[in-house]
Amino acid sequence: MAKKLTPKQQAFADYYIELGDATKAARLAKYSENTASVIGCENLRKPNIKAYIDERLAQIASKRIASAEEVLEYLTSVLRGESESEVVVVENIGDYISEARRVKKAPDEKERLKAAALIGKRYGIYTDNIDVNSQVSVHFEGEDDLED
Repeated sequence: MAKKLTPKQQAFADYYIELGDATKAARLAKYSENTASVIGCENLRKPNIKAYIDERLAQIASKRIASAEEVLEYLTSVLRGESESEVVVVENIGDYISEARRVKKAPDEKERLKAAALIGKRYGIYTDNIDVNSQVSVHFEGEDDLED
């Protein structure tokens, strides 16, 4: 089990994650101004602080980056016409007067075909090249008669 961080180390790690600058993070965590750069470097080499920072960065990344499953679910909703997007429509409301408004629309045929193509590509449905793996034994006639 990893050693628990002190409140100062915790503050340093959190500021470092936010700023990406060890010296500034050390200063904000109330380490001495004179030794902030040294302490910042030392803290980044401590296994427990490094593990905490790595874990938190992984959590942040997982919230920001779509998973493969999430992407496939979205593409499927587009393919099935279940998703909606907003488009701007300009309408005539009188003599030489028009007005723009936003309306929701389902995916059109082109968007649905693109989603189908991306899903098909993911599952290898559209393959032009066929991968053939086979094992062939080669036997030479008269190889027993040859000298070494």
